[in-house]
Amino acid sequence: MIPARGGSKRIPRKNIKLFHGKPMIAYSIEAAKQSGCFDKIIVSTDDQKIADVALAYGAEVPFLRPANISDDHATTMDVIQHTIHWCESQNMMVDLLCCIYATAPFVLPSDLSKGLEAVSVTGVEYAFSATSFAFPIQRAISLSENGTVQMFQPEHLNTRSQDLVDAYHDAGQFYWGKKEAFKEGRIMFSAHSKAILIPRKRVQDIDTPEDWELAEALFSVL
Repeated sequence: MIPARGGSKRIPRKNIKLFHGKPMIAYSIEAAKQSGCFDKIIVSTDDQKIADVALAYGAEVPFLRPANISDDHATTMDVIQHTIHWCESQNMMVDLLCCIYATAPFVLPSDLSKGLEAVSVTGVEYAFSATSFAFPIQRAISLSENGTVQMFQPEHLNTRSQDLVDAYHDAGQFYWGKKEAFKEGRIMFSAHSKAILIPRKRVQDIDTPEDWELAEALFSVL
């Protein structure tokens, strides 16, 4: 399932804006098709123009998403649960679902396959893309209102970098999960999840025009 609502404000029409010659959402659809992981590739959108582009690139758009889960307050989990409920209402069996973001031009079919393999193991509820922080989070600082600085973990002021535990964050590309885990809204970042590690050079959030420009620059050199 690829969520792609039409109401992007910071980058208008972000999900179908041309990115290196193709609509942004096309990269997610093509990676899903090339992975061979899926029986169905469904785009969940409230926007007919996005639906038309998705159909042109080989995805299915069997419904238009209702307005109550298409605003700024709707969560990804809301959209996933809606898709599962819709499939079940059509007597379609769902065992596993993968949510792939529409703004993930760096996602690879091989990463999706690794996620499927990981989530298929007994005891694993979710598998998602993650990457490492570029700087030790133990040395992160905060700024007060008057501009003064303090460390989040001052006990690590003099700890050698090689002695600090590596930290990772959600890469924002895809989330595999077992149906019941999604339906019950179980916590994603927990002991029942596996991280599929992505190199930092293939990870870029695309929320602002500056993000978009950086993503285009990264894509052109990979």
